[in-house]
Amino acid sequence: MFVDQVKIYVKGGDGGDGLVAFRREKYVPKGGPAGGDGGKGASVIFIVEEGLRTLMDFRYQRHFKAPKGENGMSKNQHGRGADHMIVKVPPGTVVKDEVSGEVIADLTEHGQQAVIAKGGRGGRGNSRFATPANPAPELSEKGEPGQEREVVMELKLLADVGLVGFPSVGKSTLLSVVSSAKPKIAEYHFTTIAPNLGMVETDDSRSFVMADLPGLIEGAHTGVGLGHQFLRHIERTRVIVHVVDMSAIEGRDPYEDYVTINNELKEYNLRLTERPQVVVANKMDMPESEENLKTFREKVGEEVRVFPISAISRQGLKDLLYTVADLIEKTPEFPLQEDEVDETINRVLYKHEGVQESFEITRESDGSFVITGDSIERLFKMTDFSREESIRRFARQLRAMGVDDALRERGAENGDTVKIVEFEFDFVD
Repeated sequence: MFVDQVKIYVKGGDGGDGLVAFRREKYVPKGGPAGGDGGKGASVIFIVEEGLRTLMDFRYQRHFKAPKGENGMSKNQHGRGADHMIVKVPPGTVVKDEVSGEVIADLTEHGQQAVIAKGGRGGRGNSRFATPANPAPELSEKGEPGQEREVVMELKLLADVGLVGFPSVGKSTLLSVVSSAKPKIAEYHFTTIAPNLGMVETDDSRSFVMADLPGLIEGAHTGVGLGHQFLRHIERTRVIVHVVDMSAIEGRDPYEDYVTINNELKEYNLRLTERPQVVVANKMDMPESEENLKTFREKVGEEVRVFPISAISRQGLKDLLYTVADLIEKTPEFPLQEDEVDETINRVLYKHEGVQESFEITRESDGSFVITGDSIERLFKMTDFSREESIRRFARQLRAMGVDDALRERGAENGDTVKIVEFEFDFVD
């Protein structure tokens, strides 16, 4: 089964907790703090594995949670960082954030890797908080939570050439005779229900990858028929081979087929029209094909080069493959996203991954105030509420972030309930 789009959940490992500990050694009357830091949580890393061709494995495992870092120990021993979770993906995988739609990674080459969910840093032990004013703090941090997100994975095949056309025009037959691929071939529509890849080698020892894509029909870009879900695979191809049934044996007009398919490509992605396109007039061994070809050439004009072939009898294939190989050599790869940037200027893109708003205050029907925000929630999860000193530090951090003033502006008074995650406390002015 060919799977080319899935949604999965990924979570980086939480950092290990810091420790509150003190040295207790013979002849050392003032040992001082000795709590170690927690280890770093593991990240979820996607890496390209050349042998994979489908996202099928992700149909059965949709949750990927990286391991947590080891907790800090006494005698100032730090916890061990967790080993990263490596997830293998096929070449051509595009990873997008499910919420924002941002492209996180475009993985195309064997061994290429990308961090999809970062692990959290380890919490600090009480040794880190020692100061001249407080030489023996009973204060430590819990580990930082790992990044978690839902991502959409799309597979866009890495083929140099994409075969497009209506169902049953002979795309699978053409692929089978020019390569060692063995696609399913039968005399009914939508024989091909998954893309097929084949390696093609010309007589002068040039080679390229050709993809036979499920047949397109009118309205494919809007989701009609089978072809719409495989249109994405054409985005990476450098040359489009447009196969037209010149025999018109199914009652369709070859020129109308040609115009319809090109409109579908244009409606799906305007940049597909930039790719060089080779028009293949197939089934020339059938009656009336010669007459239909003559009419077709008159309608498309001289600027469109048409290659009359018969995939069954292998007529005309040599010139077609030479032309395709020539086009591949002089056509650059098309990036999935292209910015209008002068290539002579070196630019560095700095991406701010922080949170725009540090917190937000809302009010519930019972009159309580609810504080939300990534920064606040991260501080909350890294605070050890079993120790008084940690609670006081958390209160100071909230005050420094302006939470107290913001609550007063919202009308908070003494005794009002304030909620952060599952924690509730009374507001004291």
